[in-house]
Amino acid sequence: MTEILSVHGAKKSYGAVKALRGADLVVEEGEVHALCGDNGAGKSTLIKLVSGVENPDGGEIAVRGEKVRLSNPHAALAAGIATIHQDLGLAPGMMIYQNIFMGSELQKHLLGIPVLDRSAMIAKSQEFLVSLNSVMRDMKARVENLSGGQRQAVAICRALRWKAEIIIMDEPTAALGVRETEEVIKLIRRLKENGVTVILISHSMHDVTAVADRVTILRNGRTQISRSTAGLTPEKLSELIVEGGTDEDDPD
Repeated sequence: MTEILSVHGAKKSYGAVKALRGADLVVEEGEVHALCGDNGAGKSTLIKLVSGVENPDGGEIAVRGEKVRLSNPHAALAAGIATIHQDLGLAPGMMIYQNIFMGSELQKHLLGIPVLDRSAMIAKSQEFLVSLNSVMRDMKARVENLSGGQRQAVAICRALRWKAEIIIMDEPTAALGVRETEEVIKLIRRLKENGVTVILISHSMHDVTAVADRVTILRNGRTQISRSTAGLTPEKLSELIVEGGTDEDDPD
């Protein structure tokens, strides 16, 4: 497999608090890579660096082997990295297609005057959702009337609209029921089938072992373990997160 994203020796402090103390993360192209750890382990800070929300105090980030400076979220998007935060960042009162194209609306010209090309945005939105095997067909439905799983699909489509090669999903199943959680797991699997790389941040060990190919575990701002999820049970993963140390059972 090809390495698509790497973080080496990442450091970040907030005053006297050292959130990251030299963390590493290596993600292969087309995989689902989970990032786990207890509260305060450094997961959120590491993702902020990769998504361009924060700048590192030390270390380096590379995309496809080339060192990059992700100084802001726009720089991350330009590098092919899109982040879907836990709150999704959707506008509930707006329609599906409006959310997907929010900030990147398509235009056409009528008598030389630029106007919104709603029909093109609706058609393209349908294409994105079909690629995810979504059953949603009414692109004018308002997001506030959608289920949690359907809202995740809309957020994913917006990332695809930005032509993201890497999609970071922060706690995508938090506060969702069993059925909606399964919808999200299917969406992640579909993204992988379509060749999109997914970084999954989750406290659900069942979700991680169900869908992730590899997992990186942080502890006290450092990378503790990075391994395949092959043969890894939710219970074993929980033990690794809580106890730390090295994993002698890693098949790699």
